[in-house]
Amino acid sequence: MAPPARRDGTPDTQKDDTFYISYAKPAKKQNVSPTDPHPLEDNWWDDSPTAPADEGVRLQKVLAQAGVASRRHAEVMIEQGRVEVNGTIITRQGVRVNPQRDIIRVDGTRINVNDELEYFVFNKPRGVQSTMKDEMDRTSVGSYVAEKTAAGERLFHVGRLDADTEGLLLLTNDGELANRLMHPRYGVSKTYMATVLGEAKPNLVATLKKGIELDDGPAAADYAQIVDVHNGMSIIRLEIHEGRKHLVRRMLKAAGYPVQRLVRTKVHTVQLGDMKPGSLRALNRAELTSLFKAVEM
Repeated sequence: MAPPARRDGTPDTQKDDTFYISYAKPAKKQNVSPTDPHPLEDNWWDDSPTAPADEGVRLQKVLAQAGVASRRHAEVMIEQGRVEVNGTIITRQGVRVNPQRDIIRVDGTRINVNDELEYFVFNKPRGVQSTMKDEMDRTSVGSYVAEKTAAGERLFHVGRLDADTEGLLLLTNDGELANRLMHPRYGVSKTYMATVLGEAKPNLVATLKKGIELDDGPAAADYAQIVDVHNGMSIIRLEIHEGRKHLVRRMLKAAGYPVQRLVRTKVHTVQLGDMKPGSLRALNRAELTSLFKAVEM
């Protein structure tokens, strides 16, 4: 058999134990898999009009489907440099993206384009456990979304409300957002309406904002207001950003006003509004964008 040829075509007469270097170029996009480098890092997209459908969706179409703008207006926004994908500003048309992986922002604001991620507000009734499944078979949050979980949707609650506390609880399958919302670093605010025993004196507001010494350290409200005083009871609005257990109840009890009823009405800019106990609704785009901003996503 003839010896292998060198790159210039001349025979290579070196011994058999010599290794050879291949100068052949690998086929474009060979062995592409979901674990390959991120598409925007390895030019995964194809901006030609005939790019295969399984290599993503055109950016302007994704923006239109997300309700950002019409497809034509989305094209104008791209041309103006207002759209970025994974931190890269896109100014050319036809770029394809993966809505399940890529982070898309318009004018610096993140847009949710991943239709696999879900975000809900749940109005937890009093007596309901903040678990998706209770080991003692008590009524839990999971009882109210059983149809969704039975259909394969893996929802979980962001943080907890004790059984006697009512109100706003976020449910999602977005683990990153959930973890950030609960992380002390971001200090996401929560607002509560507390009905307390006793007619609150004006100095209660100053006391709560200055801070109260508890058995696990001092705690202070970011905002406090006496909403109403009537027949030996008071309604107090309190805003905090900490997540310590039973914190609002302990603060008000230490101040001399035991809590009789507690409702969480707001998380950051997401409000309970007139939702009935046990009801569920999807977050709107403005609410979701606001949460993304709050936790730097």
